[in-house]
Amino acid sequence: MIGAIAGDIIGSRFEWKNYKSKDFTLLNKDCKFTDDTVMTVAVADAIMNRKDLATTLKFYGRRYPNRGYGGLFNRWIYTDCAETYNSFGNGSAMRASAAGFYAKTLREAINLGHKTAEITHSHPEGLKGAESVAAAIFLAKSGKSRSEIQEFITVLFGYDLNFTCDTIRENYSFDETCQGSVPQAIVAFLDSTDYEDAIRNAISIGGDSDTIATITGGIATAFYGGIPDEIRNFSINKLSPELRRVVLEFEKRLS
Repeated sequence: MIGAIAGDIIGSRFEWKNYKSKDFTLLNKDCKFTDDTVMTVAVADAIMNRKDLATTLKFYGRRYPNRGYGGLFNRWIYTDCAETYNSFGNGSAMRASAAGFYAKTLREAINLGHKTAEITHSHPEGLKGAESVAAAIFLAKSGKSRSEIQEFITVLFGYDLNFTCDTIRENYSFDETCQGSVPQAIVAFLDSTDYEDAIRNAISIGGDSDTIATITGGIATAFYGGIPDEIRNFSINKLSPELRRVVLEFEKRLS
């Protein structure tokens, strides 16, 4: 999960200032965690400690305000009800990595991905975004090849992954929908040679940089078996003590 969080932190300074190149300083003092990290940690906490998901997301959202939440989600955080608002934004996909890492079977990964999404993102595209990310992470950690992951996601979820980062970099623009960012994030992983390269791919195409890098980072971490120590330490140190504790506890549970 730390690989997803690192993607968010590294991508944070590029979300509204896209940089269409892979040549940039990876670890910068201006990097910070955003809503992607907060909600990723919230989902992890809820899953591993069997907490009510809606209550947990609202708790973390209120505890860490002004981190870049979408308008509908930000309003939902401060309501007393848990009714979905049928979103297909990529917020469901950005927080789904814990589902893939925690699951013991592929079916469980998809089901957990669905559950983490449905409380807010009940639109079919919102559900599909979270399910596909959880599935890709499970397949990656299970030793499946890039081609096997690509085929599975294409067949089961219908995403067109038949392109490369190079072919879309020039014309790709900000798109916060699942259908307009999840395939791109998966391809950023498919095009990569290691974790760092995956993150550079994700950021270099532009768009919703921190969220794309969060999704890419989670899959890449599972596939490559971890992240470089320098990136890990940088990212861990950017977190609050509370968020850091949950991340380390989640890792311990899975070890």
